[in-house]
Amino acid sequence: MSVVKVSEAATALPRAWSSTVLGRVGTAAVKVLRMDEVPVEEERHAEPEALLVLDGRLELDVDGEVVTMGPGEMYVVAAGTAHAVRPGSSGTLVIVEAEAEAEAEAEAAADRPTGRPSPGMLAR
Repeated sequence: MSVVKVSEAATALPRAWSSTVLGRVGTAAVKVLRMDEVPVEEERHAEPEALLVLDGRLELDVDGEVVTMGPGEMYVVAAGTAHAVRPGSSGTLVIVEAEAEAEAEAEAAADRPTGRPSPGMLAR
């Protein structure tokens, strides 16, 4: 595999909150997406997911607690934990998630019309 220019991959995405898989590590998919200050509804995942802010700011509500992250900071959301993106989150986000869930959500996304983010968009 060649070197991946993560920021360029994020910039090339057609819209905010859509993602692209940069690579796979074991059973995990490594994705990148752009945040655009729009909140994303609460969601839960069967597996934990790691959220790494490359640039900008991510504001989460995790089980009722506010979590704020800046460039170079990472947060691991435990499996089954309710979390939502708060208004004002913007920048570039890398997500590492279990591949089985990633594949199922990608199939669901392919069937969903484009437009406003819906539950589960964080993982896409």
